[in-house]
Amino acid sequence: MSLSQDIQFKLKRLNALELIILINVVVFVIGFLMDRVFGVDDSLHWLKLPSDFFDFLYKPWTIITYGFAHYGFFHILFNLLVLYFVSRIVLNLFKPKMALSIYFLGIIFGGLTFLLVYNVFPKSILNPAIGLVGASAGVRALLIFICAYMPNTEVRLAFWNIKLMYIGTALVVIDVIGLFSTNQGGSVAHLGGSLLGYVYAMQLAKGTDIGTGFQKLMDWMENLFTFKKQSPLKTVYKGKSSTVVGHTKTEFKEFNKQKQIDLILDKISKSGYESLTKEEKEFLFKVGKE
Repeated sequence: MSLSQDIQFKLKRLNALELIILINVVVFVIGFLMDRVFGVDDSLHWLKLPSDFFDFLYKPWTIITYGFAHYGFFHILFNLLVLYFVSRIVLNLFKPKMALSIYFLGIIFGGLTFLLVYNVFPKSILNPAIGLVGASAGVRALLIFICAYMPNTEVRLAFWNIKLMYIGTALVVIDVIGLFSTNQGGSVAHLGGSLLGYVYAMQLAKGTDIGTGFQKLMDWMENLFTFKKQSPLKTVYKGKSSTVVGHTKTEFKEFNKQKQIDLILDKISKSGYESLTKEEKEFLFKVGKE
């Protein structure tokens, strides 16, 4: 396999949130090169969300694009590391499009909260802010969503097991304290994203997916750039599956456990948890209890 084929293969295996991570890295590298090599001042200016509402009206796309712009190395590193680990939890439980809707709605709501605060509240109580950059609002939305939806689930941090509810609470407290710091605008956006994640989780627990409309919008945009050949109708027979993730049960059992897990997680990343057969879900549940 050539290098280009290997890269294409790896790109095809990226899940939705890993693709977001890759885009962020590419944008950061381009901005870094334009600043340091070509001497372009404020190279990501057209992606940044302005704090002034009327400036925003001239650049409405920035309500999304600001989430892909980072200037500091540690800023992007922290955001993307957290996004990577959270994505592994979220995508094991929910469809990729739901995860994307939570992420992008967090970006949008965080940006709108930033605009609201900086255009309604008195300037005397606000620190100056030219604009907003960073994926933090979307990352916060996913984090708080999972913390609110599975509050009693424990995760391992260093030497301790900690319930997600405590992690979520600590993040919100940190952002409230941040309102009195130099990164006031960022903390405002974080809290906006956190609120979106919390409301999303609470409504989903009641059976309502508030991101359905946004998911339909994503489907519509995807269809604009996808040309599908019409295929003849196929008859689907329901019943117990004789295969596991595209392999016969005998073949599947011959794989080592890590390979088995990777195959099932790959299927989830492409088609969502609901696409798993009963046998695949039972296997994943059994492995999770070990």
